[in-house]
Amino acid sequence: MTMKGQRSLSPWTTVLFMLGTLATSSRAFLLPPARAAAAASGASNTSSRNMISSLMDLLGGPDKSKLIDPQNALPGRSTKMPNIEGLRHYVLGNKLEEVPEGHQVAVFANGCFWGSEKGIWRLPKGIYSTAVGYCAGFTPNPTYEEACSGLTGHTEGVRVVYNPKDVSFVDILRWFWEAHDPTSGMGQGNDRGTQYRSGFYYFDNEQKQLIEASKVAYEKELERVTGLKRPITTEIAGAADYDKYGGLWYFAEAYHQQYLAKPGSRPYCSAQPQGVSLPDYDQWCPFPEGSDLREKHRPTLPASFWKQNGPKRGCSVVREPNEPISTNSY
Repeated sequence: MTMKGQRSLSPWTTVLFMLGTLATSSRAFLLPPARAAAAASGASNTSSRNMISSLMDLLGGPDKSKLIDPQNALPGRSTKMPNIEGLRHYVLGNKLEEVPEGHQVAVFANGCFWGSEKGIWRLPKGIYSTAVGYCAGFTPNPTYEEACSGLTGHTEGVRVVYNPKDVSFVDILRWFWEAHDPTSGMGQGNDRGTQYRSGFYYFDNEQKQLIEASKVAYEKELERVTGLKRPITTEIAGAADYDKYGGLWYFAEAYHQQYLAKPGSRPYCSAQPQGVSLPDYDQWCPFPEGSDLREKHRPTLPASFWKQNGPKRGCSVVREPNEPISTNSY
């Protein structure tokens, strides 16, 4: 199948493209993203989370344990995700697309984006907004069904807009590492496939250095604490690397945004925190002692916060309150 002005599509890409087109035009064909359907029905079988994924498996579809070649990815579309413009955060109240002056952006992926997002919006200060979406793929403006097929190359991610004067990038980075198992390859917990791979995507060289240095430190700490030598498989890449594919980030559908805070939501989380803390900042910081950069990125959340509120082994964030953690609680 070749569409005018577009590259030739592989057979499995064509199948998914046609199914996705039908899904977009008729939600009676594909249930609302199966996670939302499971929430409504109370179903516990996570294999029902996406009908397209199941169909592809039954048909002997592409290997979702390997990232698809960009040339074989779905073609996507130029139309942005509807109902995102002007949408406000369900808990924090701020516009999802807005980045106020003096604020910065962080984008990461560490398993099913429902729980990943909740952990970050609950940080006690400095978080302006969080959003879930599809990142680090090759298909412009993908849908949930398409991303779950593995044929877009995206992973379920979280976009954080934060004020670095109130919360350090290092605090967000620490939560990222401790809130999942970064050694699990193409998946997280029961959720398997490239759309659940771990990743952190940098917007400048300072973020890059901090991500890479903390990865080395956390890998060593995981081995020291668990006694197991497991390499971290987290993808680390620059946001600019995806410009040729339309960009790093695409917002997910409105019903996915802050899903776990909404009435009737299913308390599902696939992340596998290891119960291991990132070593002290000064042990791994890539910037020289006494330098401005070292102080600029110094964590703002104290040890008492992490002792009281840090990720626990197993995924517990779904059972936590929706409101941000009180600064009086630690």
